Parts: sequence; structure tokens; C-alpha cells
Amino acid sequence: MADIETLLERNLHGIFAEGDEALRRKVAEEIMHNDAVFVEPHGVYSGRDEIVRIAGVIRATHPTFRYTPLAGPEVLHDQAGRVKWVAGEPGKRPVYAGTDFIVARDGKIAAIYLFFDGQPDPTGPALPT
Repeated sequence: MADIETLLERNLHGIFAEGDEALRRKVAEEIMHNDAVFVEPHGVYSGRDEIVRIAGVIRATHPTFRYTPLAGPEVLHDQAGRVKWVAGEPGKRPVYAGTDFIVARDGKIAAIYLFFDGQPDPTGPALPT
């Protein structure tokens, strides 16, 4: 069982930023319920296996992008949390921004909601290398 901050961080980096399917699946088994759901603007995906699959599809569209949190996660009563992030090539300005919102049950992710937050500030700093 993990705390919300850990679940948010591992979901962002270990699932959606991970290019290796075996590693993505291993992390998913550790942090997600088998019946977890992922809701994003383009679809709804049910079950851990389907989330691992769609995370791979998403990752393949931009395999070198880095996801960088804009601030620490926000947590509600150790049951839900969110983290705002930007994504893009290391050393360059971010290309897009989003917010992951999760609901946890018994220390694992039960649901993930992804909101795209529009374009990041074009005058903002480059992502770390």
C-alpha cells in the first residue's frame, strides 16, 4: 500500500512515461487495482491491462518526452490527489500540460482522470535535461 503522493509519482513516471512494457506492467501491478479505470479526453479504459496498453500507445507517440511536475502533489484525506505537469523534450520548452487526478482504494489506484491544461507558458523555462 502506497500513499497518494507515491501513487501519483509512480503513475506519471512508471506508467505513462515508461517506454518498456514489462516495466510499465510491473509498476501497474504494484500500484493499480485490477479493475482500475482511466478516463481521458479521447476515451475511457477499464482494467489494469487496458491501462497499461493505452499508456504504451500514448508513450509511443512521443517516446522521448519527459513529464515534469509543476509542483508537489495535492492530497485529499489520503483517498484522492492530483498533480499538474508539463511534457516535452528534455532541454526544450514543454509542448503540453496536464493534470492527473487519482482516486485510491486500499493504497492502490482505483481511477485516474487526465485533464489536458492547454499549452504551457511559451516564455517558461526549458525542461531539465
